[in-house]
Amino acid sequence: MNILVTGGCGFIGSHFLRYMMDTYTNDFFICIDALTYAGNRNNIIDLLEDSRLIMIEGDIRDASLVDTLFATYMPDVVVHLAAESHVDRSITGPQVFLETNVMGTGVLLDACLQYGIKRFHHVSTDEVYGALQLEGGVPFTEESSLAPTNPYAASKASSDLLVLSYHKTYGLPVTISRCSNNYGTNQYPEKLIPLMIQKALQDLPLPVYGDGLNVRDWIHVLDHCRAIDCILHKGRVGEVYNIGAREEISNIDLVKRILTILGKPYELITYVEDRLGHDRRYAIDSSKLERLGWVPEYTMEDTLVLIVQWYRKRLLN
Repeated sequence: MNILVTGGCGFIGSHFLRYMMDTYTNDFFICIDALTYAGNRNNIIDLLEDSRLIMIEGDIRDASLVDTLFATYMPDVVVHLAAESHVDRSITGPQVFLETNVMGTGVLLDACLQYGIKRFHHVSTDEVYGALQLEGGVPFTEESSLAPTNPYAASKASSDLLVLSYHKTYGLPVTISRCSNNYGTNQYPEKLIPLMIQKALQDLPLPVYGDGLNVRDWIHVLDHCRAIDCILHKGRVGEVYNIGAREEISNIDLVKRILTILGKPYELITYVEDRLGHDRRYAIDSSKLERLGWVPEYTMEDTLVLIVQWYRKRLLN
């Protein structure tokens, strides 16, 4: 089977490529990545020595390039991870989020339709559901309404709807996953965990938005990879699946955990003006996916120390 992974040099994409190549040794993999600020070829540099992987540097918005890629390698399955994904960046410059996350997805869908792929899996986010109250809100299910509150989330909600429309209109075999916050190695340093580690190691102020009580559900990136694999093999075409670990923690508590692991004082925490439209809480119900046999294997309690140590070693060398 030929499997195309978009955004395969990014944080989640590189872990997914590694997981799939380790798991399915008879399959062939194609990675396309624009290698913008968050895509790093070094994330998969060792994988590129394997003849089962070909790397294409290119933009999914380039219809001619995408068509050539499909015509040359004839992918059977497309796992679409390529996206602009940082909320702060979407607030200061939303246009590229619309172009990549919506128009780029449209280019891929057209190619999938033309070349008759067996499955298009679209990787989305729990942020499309909007926010919950800090206390008492019932976690979102796949039936919850979409109510995005920032340009990034709105662009992902738009692409979700576009993907589903290609299934309903053209019969394209699609699935969608909406995942909570990921953590793990090789994450771009603007994200919360690596950013706080980097600041703490330099004894610099750790900027925490607002009162720091905003809550997120955190999932280990390898559990996310396993979940996508499960959906590809057991998921029902045309369906959406939530992926969460039920590990809700406030931003301030997570920052304090990191400082404790590093042996740094809480006095480094500096509260800054809150982000525009900052959602208070995200939480999703993964029961639908769990009925397919997937359950998370990793917890922050078991893995956060090792991950912090990984970043510490990398940043101090």
